[in-house]
Amino acid sequence: MSRFSVTRSRLGAQELVVLVDADADREVRIARRGATVLSIGTCWRDEQRDIADGFRDEQELVGHKGSRFAIMTPFANRVNDSRYTFEGKTYDLQPGAVGADRASRHGFLRGVLFDVQREHADDDKASITLVTHAIRPDANAGYPFALDFSVTFTLGDQGLAVEAKTRNVGEHAAPTFFGWHPYFRLSDNPIEGWELHVPADKVIATDKDFIPLPGTRAWQAIDKADRGLDFRKTKAIGDRQLNHTYADLQLDPDGKARTRLRDPKSGMGIAVWQEKGVMLVFTADTAERDARKSVALEPMECMPDAFNRDDCAPLVTLAPGQERRFVCGVEFDA
Repeated sequence: MSRFSVTRSRLGAQELVVLVDADADREVRIARRGATVLSIGTCWRDEQRDIADGFRDEQELVGHKGSRFAIMTPFANRVNDSRYTFEGKTYDLQPGAVGADRASRHGFLRGVLFDVQREHADDDKASITLVTHAIRPDANAGYPFALDFSVTFTLGDQGLAVEAKTRNVGEHAAPTFFGWHPYFRLSDNPIEGWELHVPADKVIATDKDFIPLPGTRAWQAIDKADRGLDFRKTKAIGDRQLNHTYADLQLDPDGKARTRLRDPKSGMGIAVWQEKGVMLVFTADTAERDARKSVALEPMECMPDAFNRDDCAPLVTLAPGQERRFVCGVEFDA
């Protein structure tokens, strides 16, 4: 019998894939709907804990309010006024909508039922690859492009890795980038006492709606920003309300930038890693339920509203026939 395995489960009518590490007593439950992680169970000091603040039941999963563990593509976070311009043409993601209803966030895949392309398990890891061809011309208003997308979740000795691949299968260049929206609940202790470390030299300055400021004004040196946003040295979150994107992430010797979260009272800690991109930290102050009970650490290829920024155009433009890869993950007990 192998140390790792891949099994199936259900949440109501929703099919789940379960990655299991028998030796470490760890289990990751992933819904095919939205390729959404629902739970990350791990043994800590002889106690089983779920460090993922994911959807708790089928109703929450189908509604997807709060975008817990959302796969965010072809755009992550906000698109200003639901409009963008790409290669000289302007597109409207919400034609006919007005006022507060004009809010496009987190892409198109949260409600999509992914197909299982491949699964694998041995003594080193368990993995599952989920795929979708749902992004096609006419499938989503304001996005006449064709993308194939896959995401592979791999549970190994150190944690959970996420590998996203996007291929442009259309005839024209397409704007696209990836982000992941995990929420972590390390304990029932107040997050004000949790400690955060973000290895970033810059923070993205935004307006009141969290849209990055135009041009170079968006890129603010961390030592010139609000001192409360500087987490280059580990410190308690305190009463800060964070919904901020951090950039110029500094890499560890292994080529990964690690954002660390720890509850010093329980001793539980994690590190969310990525090889490139930006990190958005959200203290869940406006969460649909359990506000400020968990912290979202969101690795993304680009900043919010990247579709509307000339400085992001080379990063989001994917030529016909080309594929882009983004990898990130979470390490346990960091």
